[in-house]
Amino acid sequence: MTAPSTFNGRVIDGPQFANWSESIFREMREGGVAVAHVTVAYHENFRDTIDLLAKWNQLFRRHADLIAFAGSRAEIEQVAGSGRTAIVFGLQNPSPIEADIGLVEVLHRLGIRFMQLSYNNQSLLCGGWTEREDCGLTNMGREVIAEMNRIGMVIDMSHSAERSTLEAIERSRRPVTVSHGNPYSWKATRRNKSDRVLRALAESGGMLGLSLYAGHMRDGSTTTLQDFCEMAAKVAELIGVEHFGLGSDLCQGQPPSVLRWMREGRWMPETEKQADPFPDQPEWFRSNLDFGNLRRGLAAVGFSADDLERLMWRNWFEFMAVSLEPGAVEAAGAGSATEKPLRMFG
Repeated sequence: MTAPSTFNGRVIDGPQFANWSESIFREMREGGVAVAHVTVAYHENFRDTIDLLAKWNQLFRRHADLIAFAGSRAEIEQVAGSGRTAIVFGLQNPSPIEADIGLVEVLHRLGIRFMQLSYNNQSLLCGGWTEREDCGLTNMGREVIAEMNRIGMVIDMSHSAERSTLEAIERSRRPVTVSHGNPYSWKATRRNKSDRVLRALAESGGMLGLSLYAGHMRDGSTTTLQDFCEMAAKVAELIGVEHFGLGSDLCQGQPPSVLRWMREGRWMPETEKQADPFPDQPEWFRSNLDFGNLRRGLAAVGFSADDLERLMWRNWFEFMAVSLEPGAVEAAGAGSATEKPLRMFG
């Protein structure tokens, strides 16, 4: 695939969920963020998600000089080529489809391009990483995967449990992503992913976005840039430099109540307990202005100029170019949804 010159020296980042404002959008541009996969909803139902999409439309009108929606390769290239940040919509939970598979296509038509099959807890589709038992894919989960494959919506397993993640990788006819997470071998939390998952992800052409959220890093907020970049070098040895990029999980400007919403949604009863604050970002990565620190740190541990191009934008671009195109599965002569997933690289 020909690499577009649009992104030279720029960044494609995995999910962010900021308290969106003009200042953050300006930081994206100044920090070289060409494409940002942003979270629209967590535990919201369909109607609430529509309201959030309407608010995004207002942001696009108000800040048309800085950002624009992008839902395809052509739109990503067009927006990024204009010097703005291309915004790609994602869901961190399947709550917005409720119990209706027909809403998958409806939400795709409204702009959603990524969807996680669970967020921490058990969903109608699969198990979340905090559950005591991992059920794997449910009947509805298998059908939703086939529907997402059909229309070109990316399956994201960032918050799903081990068995569920492996089954989704095996079931999907398109490459799957863990858009934000790190190796369990580096930081032993079940929210991160085992080497078995990382290998399966890479073997099927999938993508890992390395997370910069303190809770996913070895020493939390005090993790050093060198330690993070050395971890990235080990990931490259494990799965190849072509299978991962950045998934910062930045949540700039959000109050503690948002962190509680992420973790508890509507399923936990209201209590008097004060919401926990967001953990501090490491000093070398506090905002979209700091991607240059990552580039320098990765170069310092031995990544070449071509490697850096891949990690900072090219791998995500190639993944999205394949994964967001409707009909790509059928055009490739796909059979049943249980066959081996298509390979994107090699």
